[in-house]
Amino acid sequence: MSTGQPLASAKSQIFESLLWFLPDWAQNTVLVLIIVAVLATWVIKLRNKIAYRRALRQAQAQPVPAEVQYDQGRGADYLGAYAPPRRTEDGSA
Repeated sequence: MSTGQPLASAKSQIFESLLWFLPDWAQNTVLVLIIVAVLATWVIKLRNKIAYRRALRQAQAQPVPAEVQYDQGRGADYLGAYAPPRRTEDGSA
């Protein structure tokens, strides 16, 4: 009952074609290294996110409000010397 369609995705076929010439032990090593690299990036991102939230709590001595999201800020936060002057209450710069 074969329809002639490949069962593997295009990504897996490309990956297999890149590694087909390697011996089995080398293919397994490459796969394990890729998995370890992905897991390590997830752990690092999670650790940085937790450290960011702890720093906010210590600085404000309050829980982090819902509108403050990790790794977000206003555009003026990154402009430095090019930021527009802040307005005072009387409307002047």
